[in-house]
Amino acid sequence: MQPDILLTLSAGSVRPLLEAKDPRCATIFAVPQFVATDLELRGLNLPADMLKGFGLTDIEKLRDEADRAHCPVLLLSEENAIDFATRTGPGWAASLERLRRLGTAASRLGCPSIAVRVQAPDTDEAFEATAIGVKIALKELDKFELNLLLAPNEGLTFDPGRLTDLIKKIGGFRIGSYPSFAHAHESGDLEKTLRKLAPYAPAIAASVRGFDKDGKHDGYSLEACIESIRSVGYGNTLALDFIGRDEGSKDGGKKKGGRKSASVDIVAELDAARRQLTALTMEPELPEGFEDDEE
Repeated sequence: MQPDILLTLSAGSVRPLLEAKDPRCATIFAVPQFVATDLELRGLNLPADMLKGFGLTDIEKLRDEADRAHCPVLLLSEENAIDFATRTGPGWAASLERLRRLGTAASRLGCPSIAVRVQAPDTDEAFEATAIGVKIALKELDKFELNLLLAPNEGLTFDPGRLTDLIKKIGGFRIGSYPSFAHAHESGDLEKTLRKLAPYAPAIAASVRGFDKDGKHDGYSLEACIESIRSVGYGNTLALDFIGRDEGSKDGGKKKGGRKSASVDIVAELDAARRQLTALTMEPELPEGFEDDEE
């Protein structure tokens, strides 16, 4: 029997609802209940920029709302790539301070993981220097007891083999990957990429671009994505992330500020994605009277 997969939501998917002050989801504090009630999902991955201007009281209020809705924040993600290789000057000090702030926010949210992107060219020198820099960052995050997940990004970590090699080089049990369906598609070998990265991933972004009138997903097969991660025994979290048809770049499928048009029914798209992903990840029921015992 395959392990269970928990379906959650990347909160960035509902930015248009927040911007429009949609009554179902008028503020970020309403997001957990909306996700649990309207979308029937049971967790949140939260882009850190959605906490802009928040103090600790606001963060704790969001945590309380998430707890009340039984929809916890499971991942805090940083969209701006971090240069772990160049560890001199104010830039490195600012990066460490940013990581500490992320750690503080994640800790107050009761969130077990943060995800970041690596800014580095694909060279052996950058590989070694980045590994050292991430180890230093992990020491800074030790007091928060957080997992640090590396999301694919252009350059050093775009190739799944290089990213897994980097994770192995860093070592330890608090380092992992945060793959996405969009990046796997862009890599040119969707199935191989997901099979390579899924074993290191506490969470995967289930990037959704939209569906045609027959319910077929645009650009790549969600079934192929699920089959790929299932083939390596994946049983952690899938964060549904609606990115829209106009998205896609060599950074894992994220273009800041380039999300879906206002004409797209976000809730309908998310509901269609949730239904398809639920069907694909659900274990088939055994026929009546069938007993799976080994006597």
